Amino acid sequence: MIDRHVSEPDAFTLTLERDPGLRATVVAIACFDRSPDWERLVERMERATRLVPTFREKLERTPFGLATPRWVPDPDFDLSWHLRRVRLPVGGDLPELLDLARIAHMAAFDHDRPLWEFTLVEGMADGRAALVMKVHHALTDGIGGIQIAAHVVDLEREAGDLGPAPPAPQGTSHLPFASLAEALTHDARRLGELGRAAALGAPGAALAALRDPIGAASGVAADAVSVLKMVRPVTDTRSPVMRGRGSRRHFELLDVPFDDLHDAGHELGGSLNDAFLTALAGGLRRYHQRHFACIAELRVTMPVSTRSEADGEGGNHVTLVRFDLPVGITDPAARLAAVHAVCDAERHEPALSHSDGIAAVLNLLPVGVTAGMLRHVDLLASNVPGFDVPVYVGGALVEGFYPFGATLGSAANVTLMSYRGSCNIGIVTDVDAVPDPEAFRDCLAAGFAEVVHARRADRGPAAEADDQPTLT
Repeated sequence: MIDRHVSEPDAFTLTLERDPGLRATVVAIACFDRSPDWERLVERMERATRLVPTFREKLERTPFGLATPRWVPDPDFDLSWHLRRVRLPVGGDLPELLDLARIAHMAAFDHDRPLWEFTLVEGMADGRAALVMKVHHALTDGIGGIQIAAHVVDLEREAGDLGPAPPAPQGTSHLPFASLAEALTHDARRLGELGRAAALGAPGAALAALRDPIGAASGVAADAVSVLKMVRPVTDTRSPVMRGRGSRRHFELLDVPFDDLHDAGHELGGSLNDAFLTALAGGLRRYHQRHFACIAELRVTMPVSTRSEADGEGGNHVTLVRFDLPVGITDPAARLAAVHAVCDAERHEPALSHSDGIAAVLNLLPVGVTAGMLRHVDLLASNVPGFDVPVYVGGALVEGFYPFGATLGSAANVTLMSYRGSCNIGIVTDVDAVPDPEAFRDCLAAGFAEVVHARRADRGPAAEADDQPTLT
């Protein structure tokens, strides 16, 4: 049986939305070399929503909150409400596009409809256009979003006919008592799954305890320590500069050559993700120095994918980890080594396998308690692999794909998405925390340049002038 209920982590983000500053809204901007053919775009989106039915479903709360909300077909699904078309004022271009996307990011979803809105924006300079995609995180994570996008994009400008669209999914409505029974059945099934998991693990655990009782006890203790680390209360903000919190947002863009950042990470002993975080740390140090503040560490939250081959397209399959990012280390190679050690430790935290249970407990706490903890996070960072080849939408070439994630109470969100040889980076800042977003962006750009050039130190000043990050 397919479980249509959202996970406990997703239910947690839905609960947090009682606070406007904690909405789990994700926006992405696809920039085109020209305006896509509207009819082709509509046809592709219609097909995509049939192949991924969640995009034709809305969330329904269960009676008395007995279970997490579940996806149900929207009987009034209207593609024209979710897929829109607007034109910028004469002379409008990137600043106006970013402002439109920023407003979409700040606006709440209508929970009586599927949680997504796409807007084609035309009228940009030189005939260019963009698609502003607004999606609730409960609908999909970054990797799931790329899976869904594969149903919309083409690998050539003039794509072939895909044939007739699959039939629209059909659903059934539940009467109140049936919904109550379904919620109780869901809870019973979840308890059964937990019981079976415990039973399957019991023989191995018993054998391990007989062979090594001290080691087995230590393993249980390690699990407990890891869980406590993940849920420990946070009562202070590390940054002495980015302390304000509000509901206003600002968007900025940044481009970094993919090969440069990827190779820098590997040549310095880490990965692309390590290089990404090392660059952010360097940029954050510069931003704080600009404000006459010296810091050693900042508190960062980062999503870790839990997606497996058994998971279908779309859906949200990430859990959030919180760690201290070493910001005060000035040497980029030493900083990357420290970042690599921190990230490696986080990937092996036993608590990651208990994320559903942890979220279930957090769901029982008052929103004010969890909101207070989230607002003491300095930065949310994310790294999403995208398409590595050029793609087209309705005959228009996608020139860039910029993600703008939810801040979830932090001062800023910086998300990287790779696309055809470039790292397209979207920067979302809380206006109350970062009143000078252009300076923040410039400091991050300097952080990326520092990491890229760290592996070229022996090639002289000329090499350092190559491939500077682009401020878009």
